[in-house]
Amino acid sequence: MSVPLLNKMHFNGYDIVRVNSGPWRVCTKDDRLASFGSREQALAYAATLPGYKVRPRP
Repeated sequence: MSVPLLNKMHFNGYDIVRVNSGPWRVCTKDDRLASFGSREQALAYAATLPGYKVRPRP
């Protein structure tokens, strides 16, 4: 049995995640926004988004 390999970065308030050799995903805590074939594309996309900050729920 193999253990999944997780690559995770945090940029501009977004998580950039890759599991095993799958696509790079740009996510918030609740949503997956986009998937990309390279880390550079995912980082460029996250850089174009407005800064994300988790807001407390009332």
